[in-house]
Amino acid sequence: MSLADELLADLEEAGEEEDELYPADGGLEDIPEEMELDYSATESVTSIAKLRHSKPFAEIMDKIGHYVGNQRKNSEVSGPVEADPEYRLIVAANNLTVEIDNELNIIHKFVRDKYSKRFPELESLVPNALDYIRAVKELGNSLEKCKNNETLQQILTNATIMVVSVTASTTQGTMLGDDELQRLEEACDMALELNQSKHRIYEYVESRMSFIAPNLSIIVGASTAAKIMGVAGGLTNLSKMPACNLMLLGAQRRTLSGFSSTSLLPHTGYIYHCDVVQSLPPDLRRKAARLVAAKCTLSARVDSFHESVDGKVGYDLKEEIERKFDKWQEPPPVKQVKPLPAPLDGQRKKRGGRRYRKMKERLGLTEIRKHANRMTFAEIEDDAYQEDLGFSLGQLGKSGSGRVRQAQVNDSTKARISKSLQRTLQKQSMTYGGKSTVRDRSSGTSSSVAFTPLQGLEIVNPQAAEKKVAEANQKYFSNMAEFLKVKREKEDKM
Repeated sequence: MSLADELLADLEEAGEEEDELYPADGGLEDIPEEMELDYSATESVTSIAKLRHSKPFAEIMDKIGHYVGNQRKNSEVSGPVEADPEYRLIVAANNLTVEIDNELNIIHKFVRDKYSKRFPELESLVPNALDYIRAVKELGNSLEKCKNNETLQQILTNATIMVVSVTASTTQGTMLGDDELQRLEEACDMALELNQSKHRIYEYVESRMSFIAPNLSIIVGASTAAKIMGVAGGLTNLSKMPACNLMLLGAQRRTLSGFSSTSLLPHTGYIYHCDVVQSLPPDLRRKAARLVAAKCTLSARVDSFHESVDGKVGYDLKEEIERKFDKWQEPPPVKQVKPLPAPLDGQRKKRGGRRYRKMKERLGLTEIRKHANRMTFAEIEDDAYQEDLGFSLGQLGKSGSGRVRQAQVNDSTKARISKSLQRTLQKQSMTYGGKSTVRDRSSGTSSSVAFTPLQGLEIVNPQAAEKKVAEANQKYFSNMAEFLKVKREKEDKM
């Protein structure tokens, strides 16, 4: 087997798997590849567009005229809705609208091929099929009608009319004959009649769906509801169908060159293309189609048992759908900066006053400790102890620290001693007769012989003067000195 045969075999297997995935009775329509046909050699439009003069078209339009004149009430529908003759007419009329659309495309191509001889540029300037047909019928052979034409202003916009008039003055087209112009007018009249019939069918279907399936038509519209019921085989079959299958009704599949079958938009049908879903952004349409299909299933089950004929269930479901649509499209909430939560520990009872302030001063960080904690930049510190590696004294006792004086001792952080102990220590530190390295002992060089300028050698007590000075200092300049009460004698009055 060659490589080409293997490729064709793989494509055939893929096509079989896809047929199993989308069965024929699931509402998937096969649309052949669009073929560009040349209608320039066709003499009359009636040879290619035969729907307008067909017998089924005339019968359906006559029945619609009959039922439009005879209004019915909701109470007249009883039993299965498929047995009602007007329901069958609605399904047939809905299928007729699809055929009318195909017929309008054929007539548009016929008119385009015929009129391209006179004005070939008009096709690119007016892309809409019906607008093109109306413009061709209005212009005909005389392209000078573009300017100041009220009928053409109702068809095209002012900007388009200005471009068409400028292009018509420079076109290379040739004049059409009377026979060709007559065939064009006949094709245009047929297209406009078919379009009018289609609008008449739409109005009839919308007016009749309100009593056959009122809740379903409220959600997706009367036209889409009629299409869904027509493909499903009736309202009873539609009510028995799950929402996942309901969403696939009306899906179209295009056959490309016989090699593979790919879906234009997979898992999309009439519900996906209805106005309710198409009003949303493209990224939300699939999600919205699933939601609408679920609500359509519920409303179809209500309609099949002829409940809620006033459409209350349909209005409630549609309101729920719109509320969810608004929720999906609303912007995300602005992220607010929230403060930190309150600590779990309760607020302590703070105590103030002189005693508390003195305690804080006593337990505060001293200047010596601040110098010990401060380190010099880009300098290797020496360890203070051999046992504690990495522990240094910082800038304590170092030169070049930038300060003229060393750290001063704060009196408020000193060790607290009593006044009696301070007197005892002061008495012990007092020396007489000269300083000595031994406490309470006089210097060994002190002598009791003194040289005076008056008597020469004189024996004096060397500790007497020091003792007198010490007593005076202790009395007036001691740390333990107190205020003295001086008693002044009253002078005798003269």
